[in-house]
Amino acid sequence: MSNQIYDAVVVGARCAGAPTAMLLARKGYRVLLADRATFPSDTISTHLVHPPGLAALDRWGLLTEVVATGCPAIGTYSFDFGHFTIEGSPAGCGFQAAYAPRRTILDKILVDAADRSGVEVREGFTVEDLVIEGDAVTGVRGHGEGGGRTVTEYGRVVIGADGIHSLVARTVGAVRYAEKPKLQCSYYSYWTGLPMDGRFETYVRPDRAFAAWPTNDGRTVVICGLPMRDFKANRSDVEGGYAATLALVPAFAERAASATRVERLVGTAVPNFFRKPYGPGWALVGDAGYLKDFITAQGIQDAFRDAELCAQALDQTFTGRRTFDAAMKDYQERRDMQVMPMYEFTAQLASLDPPPPQMQQLLGAVSRSGPAMDGFARVAAGVTSAAEFFSDESLEHLLV
Repeated sequence: MSNQIYDAVVVGARCAGAPTAMLLARKGYRVLLADRATFPSDTISTHLVHPPGLAALDRWGLLTEVVATGCPAIGTYSFDFGHFTIEGSPAGCGFQAAYAPRRTILDKILVDAADRSGVEVREGFTVEDLVIEGDAVTGVRGHGEGGGRTVTEYGRVVIGADGIHSLVARTVGAVRYAEKPKLQCSYYSYWTGLPMDGRFETYVRPDRAFAAWPTNDGRTVVICGLPMRDFKANRSDVEGGYAATLALVPAFAERAASATRVERLVGTAVPNFFRKPYGPGWALVGDAGYLKDFITAQGIQDAFRDAELCAQALDQTFTGRRTFDAAMKDYQERRDMQVMPMYEFTAQLASLDPPPPQMQQLLGAVSRSGPAMDGFARVAAGVTSAAEFFSDESLEHLLV
């Protein structure tokens, strides 16, 4: 058993856990960051970082390092609805473009930054269980790679950054709310010889959608989605379904025909929910505390936002400026207020149902206005709230 007591033990070292640990360590706290993975390693992800996420990386002094990996800037977001196309700039938060670094690259940068900040990083460490004394979480039990003896580590708070299947959330029974079912399933892979020229392209057709954008090493992500109601029928021929979806847009299919797919297809579908992100001795960040469909690719910047809000709340607690419950309640309320409009907007898109006639007319009008198209792109990037953009006052101004 360890004799060391940490201020925080963070379970999960990717886009939510590593920044949370790093930010706490930069404030002078003793932090243990544990993950069963070793880095660099890949994980299922859209790995698109919109301008708000870039702003966070910039605040942390890590953006230059990400850009230096050769990941192309994405300055144009295009949404082809068949009868019209909305094309605009996602610029906001002081940045003109987005980036989509591979997770093998981004997560390694984040973990290394945590290590440089003084975090004790323990890779290849599997957390088996939580230590609970009374009604409070006080630590974790786990083991290193290859098994070996179980060790116990104690912390003033245990932070679950361990994703959708969070052990921390499951063990403490974190309450879920505002739930929605899985809405669509997507399959993606990487291509070479498919230049995007700094564009993020989305194509929406009846019951199907796909998107493409550039990442590191001259590769392009191409992801195809279908409604969950079609999942079983598609499962028998995933490759055929993927090709058939691209064929819905002949011009793109022709581009893809001259390119080469270089990795296997990876598929996933996720439910949509919020979890109460705190309780006695524990907290949740990232997908462990809030998850929505990946069709709007908000997960990374959501994780970054949680890291900053949670670290700020815990700092207030550790310094005695606020009680744990008061600080963490504020963290939950600020998180929910910021993301709820995007949560609902994402669910509407992920249904892959045709927009109602009134919305189709509205989007068609948006496609005929440059400022409105930029505004829509900023909504997709999480720069502007969907509720704000679709307000009568905003649209009246943009569509003049």
